[in-house]
Amino acid sequence: MFKFLKGVVAGSGTGLKDLPYNIGDPYPSAWGSWSHCRGTSKDDGSPVSIFSLSGSNPQDGHLAAGRNGVKRLRTVRHPNILSFLHSTEVEAIDGSSTKVTIYIVTEPVMPLSEKIKELGLEGTQRDEYYAWGLHQIAKAVSFLNNDCKLVHGNVCLASVVVAPTLDWKLHAFDVLSEFDGTNGAATGPMLQYEWLVGTQYKSMELAKSDWATIRKSPPWAIDSWGLGCLIYEIFSGVKLGKTEELRNTASIPKSLLPDYQRLLSSMPSRRLNTSKLIENSEYFQNKLVDTIHFMEILSLKDSVEKDTFFRKLPNLAEQLPRQIVLKKLLPLLASALEFGSAAAPALTALLKMGSWLSAEEFTLKVLPTLVKLFASNDRAVRVALLQHIDQYGESLSAQVVDEQVYPHIATGFADTSAFLRELTLKSMLVLAPKLSQRTMSGSLLKYLSKLQVDEEPAIRTNTTILLGNIASYLNEGTRKRVLINAFTVRALRDTFSPARGAGIMALCATSSYYDATEIATRILPNVVVLTIDPDSDVRSKAFQAVDQFLQILRQHNEKSNAGDTDAAGSLGISSMPGNASLLGWAMSSLTLKGKPSDQAPLAAANSVTATTTTTSTASSGTVETLNTAPVHRVSSSTDFADQPMPPSPTSTDGWGEIENGIHEEQDSDKDGWDDIEPLEEPKPSPALANIQAAQKRPVSQPVSQPKPPATSLRPKSTVKVTKDDDDDLWSSIAAPPPKSTSKPLNVKTAGAVDDDDPWAAIAAPPPTTKAKPLSAGRGRGAKPAAPKLGAQRINRTSSSGM
Repeated sequence: MFKFLKGVVAGSGTGLKDLPYNIGDPYPSAWGSWSHCRGTSKDDGSPVSIFSLSGSNPQDGHLAAGRNGVKRLRTVRHPNILSFLHSTEVEAIDGSSTKVTIYIVTEPVMPLSEKIKELGLEGTQRDEYYAWGLHQIAKAVSFLNNDCKLVHGNVCLASVVVAPTLDWKLHAFDVLSEFDGTNGAATGPMLQYEWLVGTQYKSMELAKSDWATIRKSPPWAIDSWGLGCLIYEIFSGVKLGKTEELRNTASIPKSLLPDYQRLLSSMPSRRLNTSKLIENSEYFQNKLVDTIHFMEILSLKDSVEKDTFFRKLPNLAEQLPRQIVLKKLLPLLASALEFGSAAAPALTALLKMGSWLSAEEFTLKVLPTLVKLFASNDRAVRVALLQHIDQYGESLSAQVVDEQVYPHIATGFADTSAFLRELTLKSMLVLAPKLSQRTMSGSLLKYLSKLQVDEEPAIRTNTTILLGNIASYLNEGTRKRVLINAFTVRALRDTFSPARGAGIMALCATSSYYDATEIATRILPNVVVLTIDPDSDVRSKAFQAVDQFLQILRQHNEKSNAGDTDAAGSLGISSMPGNASLLGWAMSSLTLKGKPSDQAPLAAANSVTATTTTTSTASSGTVETLNTAPVHRVSSSTDFADQPMPPSPTSTDGWGEIENGIHEEQDSDKDGWDDIEPLEEPKPSPALANIQAAQKRPVSQPVSQPKPPATSLRPKSTVKVTKDDDDDLWSSIAAPPPKSTSKPLNVKTAGAVDDDDPWAAIAAPPPTTKAKPLSAGRGRGAKPAAPKLGAQRINRTSSSGM
């Protein structure tokens, strides 16, 4: 029973072998008889601190005080008091003697004296850091004295440790006891273990063991004196040797000196309360203390105060101690952003602080927060993330980008804000190399297809530039299907001249991906027409592109003549001048945009999907010319499932199916590059197109007169072409010939006008008056009777006999 109670009061473990922590190297200093060692958890390897106290006698007073410290540390919780994790007490028999050791496991900390040497701060930065640390210890002492009515009894340099975030923590609770000043009848010592306190740290009444005076004094009297000792040791840089040294105030800052003297007042009742020290001292009013204090109570601030603070923070962080910024402010800022209490401007400060970290530390401390922020619905946060993506994008792993970042960024492609759409587009320059082929082909290219017909000309231009830059990351099948159609069918026919220029430069940059047939039949015909473009810059780029592609074809011809078919098949632009700097040009061109507008993008319904097209400029015999007006090309939506697609090199079938070349169903919602001109009407079937073409031809005869089959007002040559076209156009839908044998009156005249008659084209039309047809039963040569005027007698005798 006694062992059970002892375990409950003194520890939470059963022995050293059951301690779930590994004990590491000790620190050179610790409070009292304790040893302070580094340690790690056996479960996850996280760092901890392990304090140990040993005694040869279980009833040793040091062990009793140690057990009191363990109990107090477990029950008292405060941000500036050392956090308790675990404790145990171990008994080891060494011959005839028994050795008892108490272990306390806490958060990882370091003795203050060692941390001061490690930081090596000087001047103003040292004073600001000391002010912040003393502010924290003063809050801890005030909490014990004023809120808990407890007396620490031994506040000094050795009783303060520093956390990884550089926060100062108060520990060494062995002497801690309740303040019983209300008990006037008590005569015994109020601090049972006051003998553990060094003489140099004792106030005069404590040194005399004047417990009556102590009980009449305020609860903070003893610890205020100890806080004065701590201030002296910090600024003098040496451990206090005797009480008289406290009179040496040369090293004490002038702004702190009056409060320092009040803390060490010879009259206990007149000593300064630590809570008043925090509120009134000018010494604690500096940039570092104010900044950290603002961050700690950030949730209580309004939006105006937050915006003002975070806009000043990047410049302010440069003036503060670098280690404190990285180890204290940076975690606070990351936490505030992650949980939504910080505004979007805080992201600028976070990235600036993160730039001072090593690559490994940045990955551990900053990137997880940024990845979580991509899921934010706050548009300002999304804009800030995209604007600074060049600062952290390279640090993101391919898996994180593909699985966690891109799905959230992709929502910006269809955002109603043109500014956000463009930022999303620009971010792909950094992120696209980290995307998988599945994401690139199945998602990114579909969004780029829509952006290439965006209402904002700058976005259309930047989309073309982006495609030129990420072409090397696409697989060969996707490049064949996408690049030429994107650059020629869309970019080169854009009404915005910089977009046309971008299309030309993108073709030049990606020329190594095209074979000679594609260059000759699909690229050069579209580029040549831009040599007469109204914009001089476009014309200049077009001439350069023509020269470049012609040189590639010359090289191909030379290699073909030499019989090197393998070399002829591989075309490149390594020898082409002016292309080495294209990527740089494209990067700088991303800033080419007008004033961003917030208009809604084109509705998705405007996109016209098409599975196959049969348009061919060669078959129609017409030549299409490019001008500054939009070029509308009608694509067929008729399902020719039973007919193979014509392998025409000039077929403008959009970007094609981009998901590994798999043809989707006719009614699927295809967001790829099949929709060449989303703003146009669907192309009619070939039969209907032929009818429409025939309907547009001029009518050679009046409506009231039937058209003779061989009569035409067109010239001879035109008549022949028209006849051939009519055969082609109408053959599939022509009606069967009429079964009637009646002939028009002018059939003979029409037969006289043959193709050899040069006057047929300009002959006058036949008269509009019609001759009366012959009566039935009369002879062919009979002349009809002349009509008579006036009333006439009807002869009925001939019919009377019938």
